Amino acid sequence: MAERTVRVVVAKPGLDGHDRGAKIVARALRDAGFEVIYTGLHQTPEQIVATALQEDADAIGLSVLSGAHNYLFRRVLELLKEKGAEDIAVFGGGIIPPEDIVGLKAVGVKALFTPGTSTQDIVRFVRDNVRAVV
Repeated sequence: MAERTVRVVVAKPGLDGHDRGAKIVARALRDAGFEVIYTGLHQTPEQIVATALQEDADAIGLSVLSGAHNYLFRRVLELLKEKGAEDIAVFGGGIIPPEDIVGLKAVGVKALFTPGTSTQDIVRFVRDNVRAVV
């Protein structure tokens, strides 16, 4: 059975208007051979999950710099569970305090990357931890 290319939705949820990091990560993932769907700014968790389902995504990468990371990550995970799509891995990054990283990982976020993380570390995470669901 042939594996298909891993599909990753990269999203900017909430009111945060800074998308440079998300675009850099999206490009790095694309250049590493993954299929990337970038949703653009100001997406709701509902829009992000709908996109992931429509695009048959294997992972969602969220970029949050607004301070609303606890709500936004949890809401995306809740919606995935409601839709029976818990097999879609959720990871992300942004300005997230260490104590919040612990809590978010405890509820199911697979990995969190803070400012200064190498894009190669993010690519390595996706390569090692996300599989295309066929």
